Amino acid sequence: MSAIAAEPFDDKFRQLDELLPTPTTIRTASGAPGHAYWQQRADYQIRASLDEANRAITGAETITYHNNSPDTLSYLWVQLDQNIYKPNSDARTTATVPSRDGWAKARGPEDGVKFDAVRTLLEARTFPGGFNIKSVKDANGRPLNFVINRTMMRIDLPQPLKAGARVAFSIEWNYNITESKVLGGRSGYEKFDDKNDLFEIAQWFPRMAAYYDVYGWQHKQFLGAGEFTLEFGDYDIQLTVPADHVVASTGELQNPDAVLSAAQRERLRQARSATKPVVIVTQAEAEAKEKTRAAGTRTWHFKAKNVRDFAFASSRKFIWDAQGYKKGNTDVLAMSYYPKEGNPLWEKYSTQSIIHTIDQYNKYSFDYPYPVAISVNGPVGGMEYPMISFNGPRPTKDKKTGELTYSKRTKYGLISVIIHEVGHNYFPMVVNSDERQWTWMDEGLNSFVQYLAEQAWEEHYPQSRGEPRVIAEYMKSRNQVPIMTNSESVLQFGNNAYAKPTAALIVLRETVLGRELFDFAFKEYAQRWKFKRPTPADFFRTMEDASGTDLDWFWRGWFYTTDAVDVSVDGISEYSIGTKDPEVEKAWKRAQRDAEPVSITDQRNKGTLPRRIDAHPELKDFYNEHDDFTVTNKDRNTYNTAVEDLEDWQKALLKEGKHLYLVDFSNLGGLVSPLVLEIQLASGKKYIERVPAEVWRYSPKKITKLIITDEPMVGLTQDPYWETADTDTSNNSWPRKATPSRLELYKAQQPQNDLMKDFNEKLKTKEDKAAATDAQKAE
Repeated sequence: MSAIAAEPFDDKFRQLDELLPTPTTIRTASGAPGHAYWQQRADYQIRASLDEANRAITGAETITYHNNSPDTLSYLWVQLDQNIYKPNSDARTTATVPSRDGWAKARGPEDGVKFDAVRTLLEARTFPGGFNIKSVKDANGRPLNFVINRTMMRIDLPQPLKAGARVAFSIEWNYNITESKVLGGRSGYEKFDDKNDLFEIAQWFPRMAAYYDVYGWQHKQFLGAGEFTLEFGDYDIQLTVPADHVVASTGELQNPDAVLSAAQRERLRQARSATKPVVIVTQAEAEAKEKTRAAGTRTWHFKAKNVRDFAFASSRKFIWDAQGYKKGNTDVLAMSYYPKEGNPLWEKYSTQSIIHTIDQYNKYSFDYPYPVAISVNGPVGGMEYPMISFNGPRPTKDKKTGELTYSKRTKYGLISVIIHEVGHNYFPMVVNSDERQWTWMDEGLNSFVQYLAEQAWEEHYPQSRGEPRVIAEYMKSRNQVPIMTNSESVLQFGNNAYAKPTAALIVLRETVLGRELFDFAFKEYAQRWKFKRPTPADFFRTMEDASGTDLDWFWRGWFYTTDAVDVSVDGISEYSIGTKDPEVEKAWKRAQRDAEPVSITDQRNKGTLPRRIDAHPELKDFYNEHDDFTVTNKDRNTYNTAVEDLEDWQKALLKEGKHLYLVDFSNLGGLVSPLVLEIQLASGKKYIERVPAEVWRYSPKKITKLIITDEPMVGLTQDPYWETADTDTSNNSWPRKATPSRLELYKAQQPQNDLMKDFNEKLKTKEDKAAATDAQKAE
């Protein structure tokens, strides 16, 4: 005799207890910072020089490190992110190709290896990148022992740093600036045809690694994808640049009299109360600088309070415009810096996009806390730092006519990237998540609010991410990992870190919680954790705590698995309540019989087969006048007896006339989801019935749901608005719907390999190519 074990029950609604860390007095079970919450602090004084000719930076910094932890520290860790550009860096030596076929057997130009990619590979092997650490000294100028471990540096303290104490030390360093279009990355320089450069400078100084309660020192090596985990502090920065450069920077300018003309200072004053952007450095002024080289240097002095990083941009090519925005506790000067190559696009949209971003993000999180917000056009396509962002899109200039145009994609790409990068001031520049560990906590949350801000820009804004329907194709793909994957191990980075978390939060907002509950909880999270360092557990717990909803099933499915939403409508059975009245019931049975298909035999006999009873009517009797559906007096007596003992409410139920439908659903994708049912009635009326995801709690694979209607149901569609990211909508309807498509027809053409013809073809000259181009334009 063999025993058959029951199939293990997959409880999609079990709690996340085994996945989330145990709550503490530092991070509570509600998701809020506890009464014992602490975080470290690092203040910086930096003096640095930009060597334009050699494209290098030399600097000296003093870091004051505050140990607010309860721990005694005998050494400190410092990030050396520029070391990723050393030829033997981990980022270089661990790089792989996506696949052998993708590398060597490309199906076309879109799959093939590009010139740029090979240039980058070769240049990376020889570029003399990375920090040159000249000295590390204590506050008294004595050398400190230090050890460099690739992109991290350990500084050994002569005396352990006790809880509540602070220590100051200094570092001198220099490094070569990368050319962005060659080596990529988040900062670098751009060469222009007019022999001028534009510098966007970030990760440019040794920065304190984060030390916090969850991980201790966050000194995971920088491989390129996992961004930065940093401590808040005050910055005092002096930047020495060529005398004719304009500098855009984190923080507030301390010496405008020394670096700006009287006219520029007046324009800047006017911009604070202006209703549209005011040009501080005009295009004419920038173009005049492009043609000359000023002798000497000039030092720009900036200060920034309570920021986690510092970046700047410098060029003589910069046009500069600004406009103030003041609302609630926000009083900010929005500013844009761009070369003439960015116009007319940048002067029209950049500063407006900054202000729109702050206005919208304030609604969903907290008032923007800093005095400036900057967008810079340069070689970096999109990257964020406190108060400043680098953004890439530009118009296209026709090489022959000089005409400047831009595509729809470029226009909205610029607006979107500015919204996204300025939005990062909120996540993670203020809500200071650990980007080295969890990319989605800054990119995903920020992309979600970006989606809301784009919605508020104009109707039918062409959004590339956000709508759940857009992520469906990715969610049914094989080459993916859960959202809760470390930043450096994420596959399909854009889909996993940006698009899928965005779609998940839209589903949570629109379908699971509703806007009121979601918006309150999301804002609570932002308010709780501004200027603090949250973890995923803090976000998950806060959203549940503030919305009053158990969402463990949602986090598990969307964030911890690669399951997809695929709900299938498998079958429907119709029922109605029997009245017990024989007059009604036998008529109903007759109608059911009459609705059956007429047999093929009866169809062919009709009108062609002579019947004896028609020739001899005397053969007819009682049974020719009555059938099985004739109501008898016995039937009536039985009915009357049956209803005599019923109470009034029971009698009313027999006459209710409701239509009952048992609908079978299958969860084919594995990710449990709310049901959004569009029900169509015989009268043509349609309505939506929303069923929470808990409908799957007893059976996560197959369920049967009862639907009650006032009249016959003629159609049912699950997820009619494509709001749940269902990956296969072809099985969502009853009756099934045909999937429309188009069949393209082509002429049969056999490729000809005619060597003789190819050999005799006329060799084209430059004049021939120019004439062909002109002919195409004329068309």
